[in-house]
Amino acid sequence: MEKIDSIGIVGGGPAALFVVKHLISENIYPQTLYIFEKSARIGAGMPYSQEGAAREHVANVSANELPDLPENFSTFIQRKPYPQHPDFSNYHNINEYKVIPRLILGDYLEEQFKILLNTARKMGVTVKVFTETIVTDVRKKDQFFEIITNENLIYECSATVICTGHHWPKKFEGNTKSWYDSPYPPSKFSNATNYPIAIRGTSLTAVDAIKTLARLNGTFSEKGDEMTYTLNEKSSNFSLTLFSKRGYLPALRFHSEGSAFSEGWIMSQEEIYEYKEKNGGFVDLNYVFERNFKQPLRKKNEKFYNEIKNLTIEQFVEKMLSLREELDSFELFKAEYYEAQKSIERHQTIAWKETLAAFSYAINYPAKHFSAEDMIRMKKTLLPLISVIIASLPQSSYREIIALYNQGLISLVSVDDESHVEPHQEEGAIYHYTDHHTGDERSDYFRMYIDAVGQQPVQFNDIPFKTLREDGLISSGYLKFKDTNTGKLQFEEDSRKILKVDSENYYLRVDGLNINDHFQALDSYGKATENLFIMAVPYIAGLNPDYSGLDFCDTAGKRVATSLKSGIIADKIVS
Repeated sequence: MEKIDSIGIVGGGPAALFVVKHLISENIYPQTLYIFEKSARIGAGMPYSQEGAAREHVANVSANELPDLPENFSTFIQRKPYPQHPDFSNYHNINEYKVIPRLILGDYLEEQFKILLNTARKMGVTVKVFTETIVTDVRKKDQFFEIITNENLIYECSATVICTGHHWPKKFEGNTKSWYDSPYPPSKFSNATNYPIAIRGTSLTAVDAIKTLARLNGTFSEKGDEMTYTLNEKSSNFSLTLFSKRGYLPALRFHSEGSAFSEGWIMSQEEIYEYKEKNGGFVDLNYVFERNFKQPLRKKNEKFYNEIKNLTIEQFVEKMLSLREELDSFELFKAEYYEAQKSIERHQTIAWKETLAAFSYAINYPAKHFSAEDMIRMKKTLLPLISVIIASLPQSSYREIIALYNQGLISLVSVDDESHVEPHQEEGAIYHYTDHHTGDERSDYFRMYIDAVGQQPVQFNDIPFKTLREDGLISSGYLKFKDTNTGKLQFEEDSRKILKVDSENYYLRVDGLNINDHFQALDSYGKATENLFIMAVPYIAGLNPDYSGLDFCDTAGKRVATSLKSGIIADKIVS
């Protein structure tokens, strides 16, 4: 391998920030470090800048949960107070457990990135940051990668890390009036809407849309712990209808003991490979559930552990979701709020939820080594529960949603897989669904429609770097079926998602790209493309089922840096 004399990072948001943090911690100092960012700022990315947030949007993390960076958050506020935000106007008042407004968090991340880049400069690295620059292609040429920008400039790098972050493609937005394929940037909503609006999804993305639209049509005011909402006179017909496949609202933040995301807690690579050797080449989902959920839970809450210790994954999920099925979504939402409040006031965690969130994070690493059967099983059973629990909705957002609910301005419709939305010829959309209660088929018209199901995976053919695709340096993600008959049956049922290699070997195609444990891209033969790393969440969603924000960026950044370091050391030994 050639010496790493230049590294190119495509995308300059939080993922890039954590790559740079770990390059420095591993003492990797290339001659030149290139960073290409399509927006005007570095560090903040889409979620923590005006691309993805307005003043009303809060992060679902607090200062005590942030990964280590050069300067802690309180010190940053001491240096840069925010007089317009009472909770962040004076560092003496900072509550480390309070969620941070997303735009403030973006400023903090931008500052930390600049500090890290200055550290790299002091170590002799030439740092070149290109903002408002789109990378249009990446290609391999001999020992180098060529990074090509929208100005047709070409930069040569020994290693490339793709950190392009969120991706919100437009399907009908722009062609159909009042149809929005995502609620971002929130600035696109600027007028009152005196009519009912349909929102697809109940994720944190949907909550972002709710917060913005509510403020355009009325005002929130606080009465003690209660929040009330008053409609503006000109918005008397405003209302929000959420459409959700399972009819669940996101779970709320509770007091967390923290430290669940430490590297030592997840399966190490040695353990993964040792396990695979003894178990037919796969890591078993049941084993990971026992190791990373049941056993940690046993230490935290023996009573609850005893209730679930003999349950299969399916039985556990059924037990946890049955309560959600029985209760009205908003009534359950209220009950969960009081449970979460109690947890925060008493500084006591809700053990099973905290352990499940940590398990969800831990599962990323062995997931690449699951059989196709286990991946299908996980997506069908575990992920619906995990996606609700790890949402970690801040209490302030809950109070706003309940204020709307108390005024009869927000409702939730549970729909099945057959439901679909189509653009109306003039404006808005028609929502086709079966009424959960009556069984009647309905087609409801809404003058405005917002798709807010959250980040969706980007499939192989939609990856924007054409030459990487054409040269076979990246490939679709696949997992092998353990049982030939299962693979054969799945292939006969739907051959689009199943690859048949021969009569004995069947593979499940998963969303996005194939990567290894170091986030290296795998080529069309399943071999690592040396020095090409993929950390863009939508590109690797199939083999990385949970990518929880900054923690994910921190862990992945470390894996990329240690992989580069081992390559450099190997190179020194060879030369």
